[in-house]
Amino acid sequence: MASETCVVIFAKAPIPGEVKTRLIPALGSEGAAMLHAALVERAVETASRTKFSVEICCTPTADDAFFEDCAEEFNCDLSDQGDGSLGERMLRSFETLLPEFKQVVIVGADCPAVTGKHIRAAAASLAMNDVVLIPADDGGYVLIAARRTVPAMFDGIDWGTDTVLAQQRNALHRTGLVFIELETLWDVDRPEDLSRLATLNPPLLFSLPT
Repeated sequence: MASETCVVIFAKAPIPGEVKTRLIPALGSEGAAMLHAALVERAVETASRTKFSVEICCTPTADDAFFEDCAEEFNCDLSDQGDGSLGERMLRSFETLLPEFKQVVIVGADCPAVTGKHIRAAAASLAMNDVVLIPADDGGYVLIAARRTVPAMFDGIDWGTDTVLAQQRNALHRTGLVFIELETLWDVDRPEDLSRLATLNPPLLFSLPT
């Protein structure tokens, strides 16, 4: 029987100079891109082990050798994020997939601390909630899952700031969607986050260019 849950990894192609830009002073543009690629691969592998359906929602395009290799290795689908704000792109992903799946879990590629257990817990929590969030300790969130949506659920959010989580809560309250938050995790955006990579088990397979 087909899975009732689809896990969607929102990911950028690992193009040097265009990803993990706040880490370039510490890692260089090539190193930051290599770290980003390792994070995306870990996120896709983690999702694939849940036995849910998995899709990588790609930007700038799914027609990229890196994404195609991931899809082949982990047996997942590819889609394009398209244009618009992050909220508009996530809403479009939900609205595209929810007619096919009972519930959809969107995970960012910046949080190697997300495990299959977290993804399964988010999916299970949708039995009693419309939306599930996993907050990040920098004021954003690393996962959002939904079984139903409304067009205004991402309105009024200043993406890329430390107010994203608070604004997302307000938006969900305004729409009347019932939501729950699970345990707060951390993501990798700033040089001070790099030391946390050493705490991962299993470790992140990543090496800087020579």
